[in-house]
Amino acid sequence: MRGYFVHLMVRSKKELAVLLSKLKGFENPNVQLEQYQTPSEIAAEWVWEMALKGEVEGKVIAEFASGPGIIGIGLLILGAKKLHFVDVDEKIMEVCKQNYKLIFEDYHIGEAEFHLNDIKNLDLSESKSEIDIVVQNPPFGTKEKHIDKVFLEKAFSNAAVVYSMHKSTTKSFVEAISKDFNFKITHNWFYKFPLPKTMKHHKKKTEYVDVDLWRMEKNIF
Repeated sequence: MRGYFVHLMVRSKKELAVLLSKLKGFENPNVQLEQYQTPSEIAAEWVWEMALKGEVEGKVIAEFASGPGIIGIGLLILGAKKLHFVDVDEKIMEVCKQNYKLIFEDYHIGEAEFHLNDIKNLDLSESKSEIDIVVQNPPFGTKEKHIDKVFLEKAFSNAAVVYSMHKSTTKSFVEAISKDFNFKITHNWFYKFPLPKTMKHHKKKTEYVDVDLWRMEKNIF
């Protein structure tokens, strides 16, 4: 009933996007970690689509590379039972905790567990059996080569359903690694992902990168 009550508080994607836009973000983004915040409009559409598929209410979900937690908190607002937030950056994990506390006080959302860990060393074995879905907007791999591969491998090993966002140009790679891990791509959504001028090497006020959000599901047979 809690998830249903929370959902009544947010009646549209637009309303959800406005709520998520009020969360704290990256103050001093780390270049090496490619810390770009998922825009509230994209996050809202992402979690709304999951909700329409019955993949939010009552579910236990892990968000890898959670940053300030905008996707995971969106899922909690729409009725997720529990979120595992995972990030390697201690400062942004504290921001994530603050965001969670802020929303929890107003909406009484589900519980959260925070894991400060490098994705390469992440071990969720104690929680693995309860995790229904992994969601992630990982680094694109422009600073640390193949880090996107590491995130996908870890996601595939922790849940039967994975939502993962990557550059559209990596489509063949996503298709290949999904097949290698016996996952099938069931859906994908295209976005123009804005990269605001938050780092020294940025030349434009805002640059846009073509990205796709892929939904992947483990083959049963």
